[in-house]
Amino acid sequence: MFTPKLASAKPAVHRAGTHGRRVEPDGVNGKLATSASPKPLASRRRLQEAVHAYLYLLPAGLVLVAFHLCPVFYAVYISLHKWSLFKERFVGLANYAALPFDPDFRQSLGVTFYYVLGTVPFALAISLALALLLFGNLYAKGLYRTIYFLPYVTSVVAAAVVWSWIYNPQYGILNYVLVKLGVCNPQSPPQWLLEPRGVFQLALSQLGVSVPDWLAGPSLALIAVTAMGVWNTIGFNMIVFLAGLGAIPKELQEAARIDGADEWLVFRHVTLPLLSPTTFFLTVIGTIRAFQAFNQIYVMTKGGPLGTTRTVTMYIYSRFYESHDVGFGAAIAMVLLLIILAFTLLQFRVAAERVTYQ
Repeated sequence: MFTPKLASAKPAVHRAGTHGRRVEPDGVNGKLATSASPKPLASRRRLQEAVHAYLYLLPAGLVLVAFHLCPVFYAVYISLHKWSLFKERFVGLANYAALPFDPDFRQSLGVTFYYVLGTVPFALAISLALALLLFGNLYAKGLYRTIYFLPYVTSVVAAAVVWSWIYNPQYGILNYVLVKLGVCNPQSPPQWLLEPRGVFQLALSQLGVSVPDWLAGPSLALIAVTAMGVWNTIGFNMIVFLAGLGAIPKELQEAARIDGADEWLVFRHVTLPLLSPTTFFLTVIGTIRAFQAFNQIYVMTKGGPLGTTRTVTMYIYSRFYESHDVGFGAAIAMVLLLIILAFTLLQFRVAAERVTYQ
């Protein structure tokens, strides 16, 4: 009886010339097979990809360093000095220490907060309402989207000039319409950009009630400037909201309707939570933009009347180019940077558990 001869397993051997690698016999040809580890090749490939990626990022990084980071560090350097026409003198933190005792800085900071609170929430609410209207089956909605987006791409300076004409107390179209409607007295129309009194003070004075200055509220001029800021912002917010609405799965909304939810409940419990990343993004961007508002305020009021529309950016401009106190102006700019950074971090901290990304 023929008995097949079983091949015995041969142990791996180490031969000269293999440089310490493990050598195993080939089961087919009887030749030696060398098993080299692929890890060095993979590591080398990842290193090459990283080098190529950083080389592509290098031009943008150089621009960022040259035009963003270096000016920030130079502004810090300026803020630590007292500058005159021909020389500078190191004063340390004296410029920062003087800020809390500067009444103009405190007033400009309060005006800035009024402007932020008056611009960001209203712009978000109006733009969301417009996005919901234009997202549905509306005739010529592409035309309406273009019309509402035009304010954002229009020159802010040109738009501010037009709004200044609209607010003109004698020849402006706003007072003309109000007089025709019988809302205001043609002999004493609202002064809008020239009115330094607060809106609460103006409203209660019609009833014969006097209020202290700290309860007067934002001036009528600031309200007028804020309205222009809202008008200029809603176009961008609306487009971003439209993109967010388009990313929401329709199956979720249809399932809610099948379960008996009306349109308000669908919006409240399905649409609005899934729009939270978009809303959070627009809130952060809108807050930063409102803190940095300058062009429209400079064109419309130049910070007046009586400084009631002078934001922090306007005050920085005043200290730099009117008072020529560049050290103090740089200190104000750095404080504004820290305020914006603190508000951004606070928004990230508060919204971390409220934003739905899935």
